[in-house]
Amino acid sequence: MSEQFRRLTDRVYASPQIGLVDVAEAARAGFGMIVNNRPEDESDDQTPGAEIAAAAAAAGLGYVAIPVTHAGFSQPQIAAMAAALASTDAPILAYCRSGTRSTLLWALAEASGGTSPHSLAASASQAGYDLTPIRAMLDMLAAQDR
Repeated sequence: MSEQFRRLTDRVYASPQIGLVDVAEAARAGFGMIVNNRPEDESDDQTPGAEIAAAAAAAGLGYVAIPVTHAGFSQPQIAAMAAALASTDAPILAYCRSGTRSTLLWALAEASGGTSPHSLAASASQAGYDLTPIRAMLDMLAAQDR
């Protein structure tokens, strides 16, 4: 499995920008879905989402785009990520430019379902990501689920 696919949980991985070769590798590694958290045309070197979606479909993988800009996260984005996570029991690969926005959105979706912010932070940290910028939101979302 690609070293850029960073394990958040047994079922969810985050990655920097992927290309068509990475889609094929994700299929070989047993992933069932790809979540694209990168807005289109964010940079000239990114593979367009439509190409990733077509490659995912050809490889038998689900695909969903939940673009996140640097403006932050919205409740509809959090709900869409939670729905994507709940839509399959297969492993999921989420990507953006660096993997950070994918990790943050994953954590927000999980916190909205009641997962402990402390355990989310530990999982993100072992994958090389820091949830500090959204810790207050995580605490708020986790508290709402109680």
